[in-house]
Amino acid sequence: MRRVRLGLFAAGLATFALLYTPQPVLPVLATAFRATPTAASLAMSAGTLALAVAIIPVSSLSEVLGRRRVMTTSVLAAAVLGLAAPLAPSLDALVAIRVLQGLALAGVPATAMAYLAEEVEAGSLGRAMGLYIAGNAIGGLSGRVIAGVLAGHGGWRVAFAGVSGASLACAIAFVVLLPQSRFFRPAPPRPRALAVALGRHLADTGLLRLYFVGFALMGAFVTVYNYLTFRLSAPPFALPASAIGALFTVYLAGTWSSAVAGRLADRAGRRAMLALGIVVTIGGVALTLPANLAAIVTGLIVMTAGYFAAHSVASGWVGGRAKAAPAQASALYLCLYYVGSSVAGTYGGEFYAHGGWPHTVAFVLALLLAALASAVSRRE
Repeated sequence: MRRVRLGLFAAGLATFALLYTPQPVLPVLATAFRATPTAASLAMSAGTLALAVAIIPVSSLSEVLGRRRVMTTSVLAAAVLGLAAPLAPSLDALVAIRVLQGLALAGVPATAMAYLAEEVEAGSLGRAMGLYIAGNAIGGLSGRVIAGVLAGHGGWRVAFAGVSGASLACAIAFVVLLPQSRFFRPAPPRPRALAVALGRHLADTGLLRLYFVGFALMGAFVTVYNYLTFRLSAPPFALPASAIGALFTVYLAGTWSSAVAGRLADRAGRRAMLALGIVVTIGGVALTLPANLAAIVTGLIVMTAGYFAAHSVASGWVGGRAKAAPAQASALYLCLYYVGSSVAGTYGGEFYAHGGWPHTVAFVLALLLAALASAVSRRE
């Protein structure tokens, strides 16, 4: 278990640092390429949308080639593509590289949950999933903070290069640490069986509710972080990229809450913990409304803690409910999760452009209230 935790922690660091590198430097990208906030946000959305498209095929490939092999290839290829990103001559070229990187990155989130479900006993799955999500939070935190600090000193190209170099080191550590699967049994490619399994998952109304929760949660969360960077870089705050990147240290609240929520869900029930996590997220978003930096930071801490708690419970619930083809069930959850990131993360820019932060918050709260309605209608 120690090598499993350390290995997946390293993979999470690399994957989510690479995936979220553009977020703290979106205002810098908008200035460098003379782009609108919505256009600049494509540097984020292109990667997450490509990941969403690839995640189901890659999860199916892992049924044939093995979880570990797919994850290893994925994280190494993504890190190498990350090193190419600083060479992009235009925003279009950067977006194209991000598409390729998103396709490569799909391997870790597509298979990590299935790997844990196979290798960890059922009674400990909630805790193990919580620890994996916590590692993802630290990866997202590290990439954002490092990118923000480096961009403040050397621009966005230096930021991308620095994060990609660190991610390559983590990818190599992952290859060395993660044990070979003990319980994986390869299966031949069966497209028809896959279609049947996906159909069963989509016919399960309980799973559909969880998929929608993932879509709305991630869409709301990414929208806040995408456009808060523009709000904080403009008057009256006028924060530099390094300070905006440092704000992402609030992700530590998600590291704690996801692990705690996983344990409590095993004891107190998933439905209550999922609803509680979403309510806390809503409260945190509301706290960001005043033009006061202390209130904004407090709101980010509360929102991040609630979001990661809810995501930990929802993702673990999907794996626990699926009686067949759990990798595909988890992949569907993550597909909708990252589609939410891409669609809402881009569309939220229109609310920001036309109504500023209050309209953006209204859009985010609508998503979260819909997620809460879906969660409370869900049975154990």
